Amino acid sequence: MTIRLAVYGAGGRMGRRVIALAANHPHIQPVAAVEHDAHPDLGTDAGLLAGVGALQVPLSSHWPADVDVVIDFSTPTGCQRAVEHCAAQGIPLVIATTGLNEEQQRAIQDAAKGIAICWAPNMSLAVNLTMRLAEQAAAALKDVPGGVDVEIIETHHRFKEDAPSGTALKFGELIAKQIHAQKHVHGRHGQVGPRSPQEIGYHAVRAGDDPGQHTILFGMLGEKIELRVAASNRDCYASGALAAAEFLVRQPPGLYSMFDVLGLKPS
Repeated sequence: MTIRLAVYGAGGRMGRRVIALAANHPHIQPVAAVEHDAHPDLGTDAGLLAGVGALQVPLSSHWPADVDVVIDFSTPTGCQRAVEHCAAQGIPLVIATTGLNEEQQRAIQDAAKGIAICWAPNMSLAVNLTMRLAEQAAAALKDVPGGVDVEIIETHHRFKEDAPSGTALKFGELIAKQIHAQKHVHGRHGQVGPRSPQEIGYHAVRAGDDPGQHTILFGMLGEKIELRVAASNRDCYASGALAAAEFLVRQPPGLYSMFDVLGLKPS
């Protein structure tokens, strides 16, 4: 079976990599490349934009009529449009866009009652494995004598618009459930006083073209543990999104994560 794929946000950095990898995928065929109606490259072949040669798939602002699954790597507003379209048409949707507000998140949860949705802040295999390790570390350290301090440091390219990253926030969410953290601190400045044992700290670095790295620090008295995961290019995210698309077309309606795609059992 060949899976007919539409990519929303196909003119962006990640969308182009999804198109590039899908062009050589044994089971997936990119048949539509969608962008907002003011994108400067509308009409250009998506394969040429992605650097893999012409695919006879022009970048368009119009949604296609016949696709099996959609991958969204766009913006929060674009993601909202993708959710509305896929819900109306009954098309499975992979959501890799971050920075969504509460209303947009609720819309995803509502749409998942009628279609299959894979929603994850990060599509990388290594990142999701590290999330599981972070959960396990937090569970093991929650009652350590003297307590454990958790700090999350993330680095991304200068063009990223949301901070902290959706991945950093997901790390914090998973860890908070294990150690019962009640407070989330985003950076520190001035006379903030001693660190609260009930907080998780987040620190966002934006520099150059870094595709993404995250360090999770567990600090105890006399020792520490650091979990670090880093991408060397964007293909890890694109290949993960394609794996999610393959997974999703076989699933009933519902809300899925990359843990489901990768078969990672709950901690």
